[in-house]
Amino acid sequence: MNLQELRTDCANKQKKGLHFILASVVIWCAVLAVHLTSLPIETKNFLTFCFTAPLVPLAYLISRFIKVDFQNKSNPLNNLGVLFSVNQILYLLIAMWVYPTVPEKMLMVIAMIFGAHLMPYSWLYLSKSYFVLSIVIPVMALAVGCNYPPHVLALIMVIVEILFSIVLIFENRKIKKTGQAPDNA
Repeated sequence: MNLQELRTDCANKQKKGLHFILASVVIWCAVLAVHLTSLPIETKNFLTFCFTAPLVPLAYLISRFIKVDFQNKSNPLNNLGVLFSVNQILYLLIAMWVYPTVPEKMLMVIAMIFGAHLMPYSWLYLSKSYFVLSIVIPVMALAVGCNYPPHVLALIMVIVEILFSIVLIFENRKIKKTGQAPDNA
């Protein structure tokens, strides 16, 4: 297979990462719930970090339900997708610094990191939605996070992730219908 065929195969078998985006909807809902409580901000932030931990197991469970080849060992580009995710862990060091320093802005930083980490997936999955949201989410998180309490940002992230999931469902249907991902992404 050539590179374009490998990317199309990855987008098709991984359903453009829909299982991870659906898992993030669940996680952002949990983050919203904790930020609606009267707990101290440090506790809310600690719980926010804790809620991100089950992302991979949750994505795995969702992948079984929506019939995604979770590992796709036949495609070497799947390892690249894993590398894109692991890269995000390094950026979480920034959020860990914000945690005690400017605790009321930690959720904003996490949302910005989450959004920005989507960009390489736009190439891998041949997806304009990943590219657009990799820019929109960090800018939106900055604007909302600087002007509103964290629970508002969490609510907006839930909405954005639900809309993103719907867009990915349509993108996946298009791949299934045509048999290939668009090559202009």
